[in-house]
Formats: sequence, structure tokens, C-alpha cells
Amino acid sequence: MEWDSEVERISGSNGEEDNAKWKRPPSSYGSMKSDSEEMDESEEETKEEREEPAAVPPDPPAKEGTRVQLIRSESPETIYTMTTMHTKPPEAHVLETRPNAPGGLPEDDEDEDDDDDLITNSPEPPEFIEPDYSMHTDETGQPGRLHPENDMPHIFKSMQSVLSGLSVEEFHHFKVTFHQWEPKITLTQAMDEDVLNFVDKAMEVVGRDQALLLTLRCLQFCKNHVNAEELQNLCKRVLCRHSLRTYLIRKHELIREGVVKAGCHNCLQNVYVEPEISTSGCGGVDPSHELRHPPPSPFPLPSADTFVGVNNLFRLQKDGGTAVRTVVTTGLPGSGMSVSVAKFSLDWAQERTNRDLQFVIKLSFRKLWSVRTRKMLDSEKVSIMDLIQYLYPQCKDMPYLEEEGCKFLIIMDSFDCYRAPLDFENAPVIKGNHTKAHPDHLIVNIIRGNVLCGAQVWILGRRAAVSQIPSNLIDAFTEIQGFSDEMKEAFFSQRTERPELNQQIVTYLKRLPALVSLARHPFVCWMVFTVFKRAFQFRDFGEHRPRLTPFHINLMIVQMNRRLQFYYGQSQNQLDWSAEDKNLLLQMGKLALKMLEGNTTVFSEDEVKQYGLIPSEVAVLSGMCTELPAAASDGRRQFCFLNVAFQEFLAALYVFTVFRTGSKYVVDSGIGPVPNVFKNLPKSAEGLLQCALTQTLNSPLGQYDIFLRFLCGLLNADCHNRHLCGFLFPHSIPKVNGLDKAEQLLRKTIQTAPQERLENLKECLREMTQEDL
Repeated sequence: MEWDSEVERISGSNGEEDNAKWKRPPSSYGSMKSDSEEMDESEEETKEEREEPAAVPPDPPAKEGTRVQLIRSESPETIYTMTTMHTKPPEAHVLETRPNAPGGLPEDDEDEDDDDDLITNSPEPPEFIEPDYSMHTDETGQPGRLHPENDMPHIFKSMQSVLSGLSVEEFHHFKVTFHQWEPKITLTQAMDEDVLNFVDKAMEVVGRDQALLLTLRCLQFCKNHVNAEELQNLCKRVLCRHSLRTYLIRKHELIREGVVKAGCHNCLQNVYVEPEISTSGCGGVDPSHELRHPPPSPFPLPSADTFVGVNNLFRLQKDGGTAVRTVVTTGLPGSGMSVSVAKFSLDWAQERTNRDLQFVIKLSFRKLWSVRTRKMLDSEKVSIMDLIQYLYPQCKDMPYLEEEGCKFLIIMDSFDCYRAPLDFENAPVIKGNHTKAHPDHLIVNIIRGNVLCGAQVWILGRRAAVSQIPSNLIDAFTEIQGFSDEMKEAFFSQRTERPELNQQIVTYLKRLPALVSLARHPFVCWMVFTVFKRAFQFRDFGEHRPRLTPFHINLMIVQMNRRLQFYYGQSQNQLDWSAEDKNLLLQMGKLALKMLEGNTTVFSEDEVKQYGLIPSEVAVLSGMCTELPAAASDGRRQFCFLNVAFQEFLAALYVFTVFRTGSKYVVDSGIGPVPNVFKNLPKSAEGLLQCALTQTLNSPLGQYDIFLRFLCGLLNADCHNRHLCGFLFPHSIPKVNGLDKAEQLLRKTIQTAPQERLENLKECLREMTQEDL
């Protein structure tokens, strides 16, 4: 039959015939000329000897830029290899099991006891060897290219081979269905009897992956289930990759900021500005201060030559020139770690960068913690393949992660959300992706490199959380530094189509240096844009300088609410600050005031415990502090607040809260010495301000001046009533009396203040009244 001969020509095993067949003339995606056309040509040449040839127009010249030849070796080997090695300490037990049906979820009757598999010391991580992609670059200039089975020639050949197996009637029915579902393919193009022409045109019109998916759906719709299954098996790697790409695009294409509202979102690609990411971890804290010189912090910002792009993190190399396997990224709260992960994932899913990564799989620690605590799986022990298939059902029966040459990435973000301690010293060594173990042990072995040993691993979290990972398991430590001044302006310009509004916001922001420093954090930068965009809709807005206190109040409220949502599972509509939450905030303010009196910006773990606080609550969960690098702190665990101004704000908040809720001055509680004359003052806003003024004017310039500015801002009724009531204070709390007298006291002090204090005192009055002077 004609159909049988066509199949033999397409899928025959003769090597010379295959090579001759696949060396097609150049076109946009492959050959536009089939074997049947070549037969017709040979028949025409025979006829030429017998009769006068008809005039035939010459073939159009082939395009030179897309010379794709579908030539594949008969070996299924890929063009790269990778070796891995499992290591373990002497006498260490190794868990190695592989069920007969890999990929299944844990059985309920799992009774094996692996307690004997605990070891007393942690193994050395295996050497990670990157596949050789140095000879290839993608269109962005990055080294690497698609895996051959993910690339167009393999998909083209697979589709052509399967469609050639259809009968004439089946192929006709298939093309009619394809045209109905994809109108971009015209009826004339769809009715082309040549298989290669049809496949070429389908890929050119709808794209590589979409042509494959549409072909599969049409085959299934036309009841050609055998052919559909054959095509699915030939392109299974492509389909797994496409499922992951589709999931990541759907998850990260839109970004929702602030309080999530229906319809309120932006396209991440349109508004994203990449922050500075440094390979020199200096703590990420901006040491600048508006009044103090020199800067009070010994941890300067890193230099520009240490910066690396988020999409180039896994192009970094270790000292020996080998590729990095495990990259840890940290940053201050609000520095944009989650958004950077979203942009990396979106760029990979849309094949802009890192195309050599076959798969990018997100194993968020928040999801891992939910699986562990809520027992979503039927057993406390689970294999990593079970876990991946549970989180990504489309990756079921995916054996590629175990191949020696498979290059893929595991993203493990929100490390601080995994509340259980990880024992890197005594966790058992797990050898095999199908070995069932406790989730804690799985995580440890992923980081060690014993599970998913061919993967590159990207871990993100706050420094105090990721510091528990042994340094010998980390190949590169990076830190998000935030926005430079140019990045802030780019951030504003991308969010509005009105250049005049962008210029108004930038000019207005620069009038307050302390807010410029705080806006280095991308989240604060978004707050600034959101507030000022609304405010500039009002007439005459912008005549007065910006106020500093409301921004710090809102940042503090947001971080406390995020703590309750992310770490304690409260919903967005049911956020309620308990007595313990308020006490945490007040004790942190008390610590900040003590540091202010001692003229220091760094506190130790012992000082945290002195105030009855848990170091992890302060340095990780609060979102208002960070741990400093061990190298900068002589190996001891030391911490600091987001910046010096935020420390001064919390100190002022503590002083004001004690005054408002306890009707007393902090000086009466023994925090610091004060002349006895002030102890006899009536407990009023005027007396509170008098104590603060005396303390500020009798101290070196810059020590208490910004603290005084925040305290004056908190005395503003709009701040302590509208912003703080319902969170730190109940709505039924009495109003603060004597605010008019406090304002008069401040105005009198300005008239007699030293010249070097005059400008800051005027700023204090602006914070209290927001009136131009």
C-alpha cells in the first residue's frame, strides 16, 4: 500500500537512506520538501526523455539564516555527561532503597525503623561537575543551549514520524481538526498532503511546544490513541518541561503587591527592577546616617565589582574554576528576595535565560513545612521523588532527575519558614532519590548533595536562618543589597506613564535624606511610590517636606503582620496582635533605647536573652533585625536593626508607648539617669517632650536628634491615633492631652537653640504639626 511505503521511507532503519532523507533544503523550521516530491521529480526527469517539458518556474532561493538540518545520531546519548560521587564518613550507615514502582506515595503500612541509620558526623558534599556547555551560547549570550530532546529538531522529527503513520483518511481528519482548533493555519496550508510541509508550517505559526501539544490533542480527539501515546513517549521530556514552564509562568507572570485586591496586579516583566546582588556579604545594612559623622556602623556597603545579576548566579565559579552547585542568597526583610526568585523563574520559563537548565523545580520551605506539620502525606517518611510528585503532579514518573547528564535547578526559598532545627552533623546519609526518610533528613541530604545529586541548589532566607548551614556545603554566598539611587528612579518611572509625576516623586523624596536611605529596600520604595502617587492627586501637595514617622510606623506594622501570616498562619483578614506580640515589640524598643544610650548599633545574643526575647524571634521572624556576618563580628553572633534610623524609631516608640499606656516617663523605670527635677514633672505630653529635649541637647550631635524627631512625630494625633490604634493601642484608649503645650515648648526651644541643632528642631516641629516654617 502507498501508506505502508510512506511509513517505510519515513521510519526505515537504513542509515544512508535516513541521512539522505533528513538533509533537507533550508527553510524556517526544516524541510519544505518531502520524499514524495523527490519521487515526482525523478518521474518528471524520465518523462523529459519522451516529451517536450513544460515550463516550470524556478524554485525560490533558500533563506540563509535558518539552515536547520534534522540530522540525529542513532544513539540516544546526549551531548554532555556529568559524574557524581556519594561520600560518607567511615563506619557511617547509608540508607539506600528503591521501590519496584518508583514515584508512588508513601504506603500506610511503612513500618521500617531507620533509627539505626543515624551517624555522628556529617559527610563531605560530593563534587559537583557541570555539564560541558562552554561551546554553545544562547541568544542572550549566556553559555548553554536547550537539551537535544527539548529542542526543535527532535520535536520536529517525532511529530513527522508519528503523523506519517496515519492513513490518508486519518491524516485528513487530523488536519481538519487542527485547522479548526488553530485558525492561524489556513485551510490551504492544512490540506497540504506532505507531512513535513505541514509540521514545518505548524511549528512556524504556533511555536515549538504549542505545535506539539495541539498535535497531541488532535490525535486524541480523532481517536488515534496509539499514535498519541507514541508521540507522548517520544517527547515526554519536552512535556514535563513544558508543564513546569506553564506553572511558573502562571504563578509569576503577575505580581500582587500590598493588600491583595481583585484586579490589582501588574505584569512582573513590566515593573521589575533588579536590585544589587553582591558576592561580598557585608550584612546589607546601610551605615549612612543623616547627622552622625563618621558613619556609626563598621559594615560598609560592598563595591560595585562584586555585583552579579540574578540570572547569572549559577554562572559563578569556585576558586578552582569549577561550577558552583549550592548558592545561598540572603537579604534584609523587604530587599526583594521573593521577587527576584519570581523573575528568575519567569525568565527561565519564557526561555529568556538559563536555557541549559532542563528543569527548574521550586521546593519552598513554606510548603515543606506544611507537608511536615500538617501530615499531608500518609506517612511521616517520604522520598524526594514522592515529594516532588505530590507538589507537582505533572512531574509524575519523571526519571530524568536521576540521569547522570541532567542539569536542573532546585529553588528552596523562605528558609526561615522551616521552623525545625536541621541537624547537619547527625542526620543519616540518604543515597537514592526513592529512599523514604523524614523531611528534615531529606532537606539535609539535598543540601549535602546526596539526594538529587545532579541538581544545582538555590537557597534563600534571612541570614540568621541560613547561618545554620555549614559553610563547607555552600559554594557561593550572595546578598541582596537593594536599590541604588538610579534604580529607585527607574522603579518609579516604570510604574507610571506620567513623566511629570515621576519627577515630582523623585524630587520630593530627595528632600528627606533619611527616607532616601530607607527607600533602598524595594518594599519601602514601593510604599513611597504608592503613598506619593495618591498624595500628589491633591492640590498643593508637596509644598511641605515629607514626614518620616508615618513611613516607619507602616513598615513596622507590615512586618509584624507578615510575621503573623507567614510564621503563625493567621489569615490576612484576621490579624490580631496578642499581648505577646505587643510585648515583643516593646522589648525590642527597650533594647533599642539601651543601645541608643550606649551609642552603639550592634547587640549580641546575650543581650537579646536579657530582655526575655528569643533570638530567632528577633533576628528572623520580626522582620526588623538582621544577623551580621560572623567575620565582621569576630565569630560571635551579633545583630542590628534594619538601619540606625529604624533603631531610633523603635526607641521613640517604646518611650511614647510607656507614657501613653502607663502614664509615666521611661526615665522613671531606671533606663537612664535624669535630674530629680524632671521626676516631679506632671505626666503630660509637655513633660515627656521636656525630658527628651533636655536629653538631646545635653548629648553629642546626632545621638538623640533623630530619636527626638520620631518622638515628636508620634505626638502627632494622626500618627498615634489613626495609625497605631487597633494595633499597639486599643481604640478605647484616652486621647493624649497637652499636645498644644508641647508644641509651644518646641517652638520656644527653637528660638534659643544652638545653630547646629536648629535645622533638626525645625524638622521635629514639622513631624509634630506638618506646617511650613
